[in-house]
Amino acid sequence: MRQAALAEVKDDLSRFLRLAATQEILITRHGKPAGVLIGFESEDDWFDYRLEHHPEFLRRVAEAREALRTGRGVRLEDLPS
Repeated sequence: MRQAALAEVKDDLSRFLRLAATQEILITRHGKPAGVLIGFESEDDWFDYRLEHHPEFLRRVAEAREALRTGRGVRLEDLPS
């Protein structure tokens, strides 16, 4: 992960956006982590990112995992075809 000061990112945001397409960039303020700049190569990447961080989606995934752990899941073989 590349690291850059906030002032440097502000001065050349276009360049950092291009870099972010291939690597995450840790943005620092006064030498301390302040944020991360991530890029998306496609709209699908953007969709995936939003889905992976959506509270309702995360809640449903957690519920499904708990159901599997407690034996309440449905085996793939038991699903109707």
